[in-house]
Amino acid sequence: MRVVLDTNVLVSGLISPKGPPAEILKLLESDLLVPCFSDRILAEYHDVLFRPHLGILPAAATLLLEDLEIAGLRVLASPRRVRLPDSTDEPFLDAALESAADFLVTGNLRHFPAPLRQGVAVVSPRESIEVLRG
Repeated sequence: MRVVLDTNVLVSGLISPKGPPAEILKLLESDLLVPCFSDRILAEYHDVLFRPHLGILPAAATLLLEDLEIAGLRVLASPRRVRLPDSTDEPFLDAALESAADFLVTGNLRHFPAPLRQGVAVVSPRESIEVLRG
């Protein structure tokens, strides 16, 4: 299943070893999920995961990013005309559209208003786990 993971999912999964975001990170190791990302998303991952105030161990962030790059699908996502309430979320929607992702997984559903999703299924980490359990 192809997924685009909002940065907040990675942060939450690395900070707390329990809960849906952590379960998503574990599923990345199983080949059930194919993370899709663009260069802009990867740059944001790098920027955010190494922020000292988050308390994420640099080794854990590095390992996750390496795994994402190896197992993932890098897409060349052209910016669309859709403008989201937070423009920093637009690369995630662009990558989901370009990769034909099954889901865009985010902890901030309100950042992706339904009328602006362009057919992309935007779900919470919990919802994505429920779908996978099926």
